[in-house]
Amino acid sequence: MGIREQMVDMGISAVKAARALSKASGSAKQDALLHLADLLESESKAIGEANQLDLDAANERGLDKARVQRLTISEKVLASMIQGCRDVAAMPDPIGEIESMSKRPNGMLVGRMRVPLGVVAMIYESRPNATVDAGILCLKAGNSVILRGGSEAFHSNRCLADLMHQALEMAGLPREAVQVPPTADREAVAEMLKLDKYIDVVIPRGGEGLIRAVTEQATMPVLKHYKGVCHIFADDSCDVPKAVSIIENAKTQYPSGCNALECLLVHKDIAATLLPEVAARLGSGGVRFKACERALPLLGDTAESAEASDWGFEFLDLVMAVKVVDSLDEAIDFIADHGSNHTESILSEKYEHCMRFIREVDASLVVANATTRFNDGAQLGLGAEIGISTSKLHAYGPMGIKELTSAKFVLLGEGHIRE
Repeated sequence: MGIREQMVDMGISAVKAARALSKASGSAKQDALLHLADLLESESKAIGEANQLDLDAANERGLDKARVQRLTISEKVLASMIQGCRDVAAMPDPIGEIESMSKRPNGMLVGRMRVPLGVVAMIYESRPNATVDAGILCLKAGNSVILRGGSEAFHSNRCLADLMHQALEMAGLPREAVQVPPTADREAVAEMLKLDKYIDVVIPRGGEGLIRAVTEQATMPVLKHYKGVCHIFADDSCDVPKAVSIIENAKTQYPSGCNALECLLVHKDIAATLLPEVAARLGSGGVRFKACERALPLLGDTAESAEASDWGFEFLDLVMAVKVVDSLDEAIDFIADHGSNHTESILSEKYEHCMRFIREVDASLVVANATTRFNDGAQLGLGAEIGISTSKLHAYGPMGIKELTSAKFVLLGEGHIRE
């Protein structure tokens, strides 16, 4: 059987599984998630062995540090996956919920019922934890999912998919609710993106090149973010020790994450106080700075002059652009010109400045006095996420259970006819 036929068969099976899931009980879906949590815990050795095969191959291929970091299933990552299963299992089941029921003047009742999207396809690089996150969220939302991870995570993804199949069968649900193409051939992606007859939405997660390629080829709707160019603006009233800790966390905790800080904007009146502290803390941790003319002399030996291309660039590394600005207005304008609608933060002790920043800055998450790293489904109370959308249709920000559903209108009448 050729790749085209394989993908069509997967699409047909996914539609059938989606119909079964749409009417599955909330308790059955919950059981599957709890079984999966237990399996991830008991099969940690097998998961580690599969992941090590991928890591060995990645090292042989010379994959960059950011991709290797995303590829690694550490004890912390595995624990987060297990907890994600349990957190999502404990959340209310949205399917069948009727929202906004109202009575029309003629006595009819009109409302909207929460329903699954249907079949979701996920295309992503590295990040084998995304296999579990996507699987559990789609399951809870009543969707079947086709998971096409990168070839670099092939063994990890197959292992995790096998565990999900076991969990589904233990709960009496169809194993085809979660499918992983049996090949790492790129042709599988091209064929999948033609299956608009079977797939309702595709979600790409990875580098800008991958997302643009999926968007250009897909025949079905795409939920996407191209890149995460995240800024922090340190206002003239910011608490300097607090600001330094926030900036350090945003840049260094996980520099290859899409919610990591890429550019620091600093008000001119606080620059001489704040930037040497930032240089001392972050510079000693290996961060290099690409600085504007006013910031450069304040950042020490690890700084170099920024070029125009450094503004709006996603470094995904221990590199940070730094610019001194004259005002809140200039900071907001700079973000409008160079941001990517992902995550933006202000550090300020002035309430009115925080509120203005939150109102006027356009991003999927706007933050006051906290790190950009909080733009994450689990951190925002969604249990897990399938990705962060920076397009405003049909979701904006981390996509959790509700974002993987839609709402259909329902009408309850008593013999009503239209005059």
